[in-house]
Amino acid sequence: MNVTAEPFSVRLEVRSYEIDPQLHLNGGFYVQYADHARFACVQAAGVSVEDLVGGGLGPVNLETVIRYHRELRGGDQVDVSCEWEWGDGKTYRVRHDFRRADGVVAAEVAHVSGLLDLGTRRLVADPRREWRARASRPALLGLE
Repeated sequence: MNVTAEPFSVRLEVRSYEIDPQLHLNGGFYVQYADHARFACVQAAGVSVEDLVGGGLGPVNLETVIRYHRELRGGDQVDVSCEWEWGDGKTYRVRHDFRRADGVVAAEVAHVSGLLDLGTRRLVADPRREWRARASRPALLGLE
Protein backbone atom coordinates (compact mmCIF):
# COMPACT_ATOMS: atom_id res chain seq x y z
CA MET A 1 0.00 0.00 0.00
CA ASN A 2 1.41 3.40 -0.99
CA VAL A 3 0.15 6.55 0.72
CA THR A 4 0.31 10.11 -0.62
CA ALA A 5 -0.56 13.35 1.17
CA GLU A 6 -2.65 15.77 -0.95
CA PRO A 7 -5.32 14.69 -1.43
CA PHE A 8 -4.81 11.65 0.73
CA SER A 9 -4.90 8.42 -1.28
CA VAL A 10 -3.87 4.79 -1.17
CA ARG A 11 -2.92 2.58 -4.10
CA LEU A 12 -4.53 -0.84 -4.28
CA GLU A 13 -4.39 -3.67 -6.78
CA VAL A 14 -7.56 -5.39 -7.95
CA ARG A 15 -7.20 -9.03 -6.94
CA SER A 16 -8.54 -11.93 -8.99
CA TYR A 17 -11.05 -13.04 -6.35
CA GLU A 18 -12.63 -9.56 -6.38
CA ILE A 19 -13.78 -9.72 -9.99
CA ASP A 20 -17.27 -10.76 -11.04
CA PRO A 21 -18.45 -12.86 -14.03
CA GLN A 22 -18.07 -9.80 -16.33
CA LEU A 23 -14.37 -9.75 -15.36
CA HIS A 24 -14.49 -6.38 -13.61
CA LEU A 25 -14.34 -5.39 -9.95
CA ASN A 26 -17.45 -6.54 -8.08
CA GLY A 27 -19.50 -3.56 -6.84
CA GLY A 28 -19.21 -4.46 -3.16
CA PHE A 29 -15.45 -4.10 -3.30
CA TYR A 30 -15.73 -0.40 -4.20
CA VAL A 31 -17.23 0.18 -0.75
CA GLN A 32 -14.52 -1.97 0.86
CA TYR A 33 -11.78 -0.07 -0.98
CA ALA A 34 -13.33 3.24 0.16
CA ASP A 35 -13.49 1.96 3.75
CA HIS A 36 -9.85 0.90 3.53
CA ALA A 37 -8.78 4.33 2.24
CA ARG A 38 -10.78 6.12 4.95
CA PHE A 39 -9.26 3.93 7.70
CA ALA A 40 -5.76 4.59 6.33
CA CYS A 41 -6.49 8.32 6.22
CA VAL A 42 -7.72 8.34 9.82
CA GLN A 43 -4.58 6.49 10.93
CA ALA A 44 -2.33 8.85 8.94
CA ALA A 45 -4.11 11.76 10.66
CA GLY A 46 -2.97 10.29 13.98
CA VAL A 47 -6.35 9.07 15.18
CA SER A 48 -6.34 5.76 17.03
CA VAL A 49 -9.53 3.94 16.08
CA GLU A 50 -9.08 1.74 19.15
CA ASP A 51 -9.01 4.84 21.37
CA LEU A 52 -11.98 6.33 19.52
CA VAL A 53 -14.07 3.21 20.08
CA GLY A 54 -12.66 2.81 23.61
CA GLY A 55 -13.86 6.36 24.27
CA GLY A 56 -17.38 5.34 23.30
CA LEU A 57 -17.50 6.67 19.73
CA GLY A 58 -17.86 4.78 16.47
CA PRO A 59 -17.85 6.15 12.91
CA VAL A 60 -20.92 5.15 10.90
CA ASN A 61 -21.95 5.51 7.27
CA LEU A 62 -25.53 6.66 6.86
CA GLU A 63 -25.58 6.75 3.07
CA THR A 64 -23.27 5.46 0.36
CA VAL A 65 -23.47 6.32 -3.33
CA ILE A 66 -21.30 4.69 -5.99
CA ARG A 67 -20.89 6.21 -9.45
CA TYR A 68 -19.17 4.00 -11.98
CA HIS A 69 -17.28 5.62 -14.88
CA ARG A 70 -14.78 3.07 -16.24
CA GLU A 71 -14.28 -0.55 -15.30
CA LEU A 72 -11.53 -1.87 -13.09
CA ARG A 73 -10.24 -5.32 -13.98
CA GLY A 74 -8.08 -7.91 -12.27
CA GLY A 75 -4.50 -6.69 -11.82
CA ASP A 76 -5.39 -3.01 -12.30
CA GLN A 77 -3.75 -0.53 -9.95
CA VAL A 78 -6.17 2.02 -8.49
CA ASP A 79 -5.55 5.09 -6.36
CA VAL A 80 -8.41 5.68 -3.92
CA SER A 81 -8.52 9.22 -2.52
CA CYS A 82 -10.17 10.32 0.70
CA GLU A 83 -11.53 13.86 1.10
CA TRP A 84 -13.63 15.03 4.04
CA GLU A 85 -16.30 17.75 3.88
CA TRP A 86 -17.68 19.33 7.04
CA GLY A 87 -20.87 21.22 7.75
CA ASP A 88 -22.45 22.40 10.99
CA GLY A 89 -24.63 19.42 11.82
CA LYS A 90 -24.26 15.87 13.09
CA THR A 91 -23.12 14.51 9.73
CA TYR A 92 -20.19 15.01 7.38
CA ARG A 93 -19.28 13.74 3.93
CA VAL A 94 -16.35 11.67 2.79
CA ARG A 95 -15.65 11.40 -0.93
CA HIS A 96 -13.43 8.91 -2.70
CA ASP A 97 -12.19 9.09 -6.30
CA PHE A 98 -10.97 5.83 -7.82
CA ARG A 99 -8.28 6.61 -10.40
CA ARG A 100 -6.66 4.00 -12.54
CA ALA A 101 -2.88 4.12 -12.94
CA ASP A 102 -3.40 5.99 -16.24
CA GLY A 103 -5.21 8.79 -14.34
CA VAL A 104 -8.69 7.96 -15.63
CA VAL A 105 -11.45 8.18 -13.01
CA ALA A 106 -13.00 4.72 -12.73
CA ALA A 107 -15.54 5.48 -10.01
CA GLU A 108 -16.60 7.81 -7.22
CA VAL A 109 -17.86 6.72 -3.82
CA ALA A 110 -19.48 9.25 -1.50
CA HIS A 111 -20.62 8.72 2.07
CA VAL A 112 -22.75 10.69 4.47
CA SER A 113 -21.27 9.75 7.83
CA GLY A 114 -21.47 10.53 11.50
CA LEU A 115 -19.99 9.58 14.85
CA LEU A 116 -22.20 7.34 16.94
CA ASP A 117 -22.18 7.62 20.73
CA LEU A 118 -21.98 3.91 21.52
CA GLY A 119 -23.70 4.39 24.89
CA THR A 120 -26.75 6.37 23.77
CA ARG A 121 -26.78 4.97 20.20
CA ARG A 122 -27.25 8.52 18.90
CA LEU A 123 -25.09 10.67 16.64
CA VAL A 124 -22.84 13.13 18.46
CA ALA A 125 -23.79 16.77 17.97
CA ASP A 126 -20.36 17.97 16.78
CA PRO A 127 -18.36 15.22 15.04
CA ARG A 128 -15.89 17.79 13.72
CA ARG A 129 -14.83 18.67 17.28
CA GLU A 130 -14.42 14.98 18.22
CA TRP A 131 -12.23 14.18 15.19
CA ARG A 132 -10.14 17.35 15.62
CA ALA A 133 -9.52 16.58 19.31
CA ARG A 134 -8.04 13.19 18.40
CA ALA A 135 -6.04 14.04 15.26
CA SER A 136 -2.37 15.02 15.31
CA ARG A 137 -2.65 15.88 11.58
CA PRO A 138 -6.20 17.27 11.30
CA ALA A 139 -5.60 18.68 7.81
CA LEU A 140 -5.81 15.11 6.43
CA LEU A 141 -9.39 15.07 7.70
CA GLY A 142 -10.18 18.44 6.15
CA LEU A 143 -9.90 20.11 9.58
CA GLU A 144 -7.45 22.96 9.02
